[in-house]
Amino acid sequence: MGSKAALLVVNPADRRRSQRLLQFVPLVIRGGLADAKTFWEDTFTVNVSAHGALLVLAAKVGVGQKLVLMNPANWQEEDVRVARLGTFDGTRTQVAVEFLQAVPSFWPADATTNHHGHHTLPA
Repeated sequence: MGSKAALLVVNPADRRRSQRLLQFVPLVIRGGLADAKTFWEDTFTVNVSAHGALLVLAAKVGVGQKLVLMNPANWQEEDVRVARLGTFDGTRTQVAVEFLQAVPSFWPADATTNHHGHHTLPA
């Protein structure tokens, strides 16, 4: 009997360096706008990983832009880069950000145990 094997080709951009976890984490984002002004925005995550997060922003940002995430629970700040943009609700944008290097300790300790949790996102 002959065996047929299928070759699975995975786009490197779709590979994950670390597991994504559904996690609602309030954040404050700081960054620069096109007019050279600095913005601050209270927001939240949709999911998190050791390498970054998916969050929601009203401010207009671009891929490659540097931002600062601040966790108001402990005042920890980390520099991030905008990796991808997506649609959210017409007034805000889903923004995928990545840390300059992995920082799993930035997220709450319970993030590692909330693999399949679901959260109601604020309007």
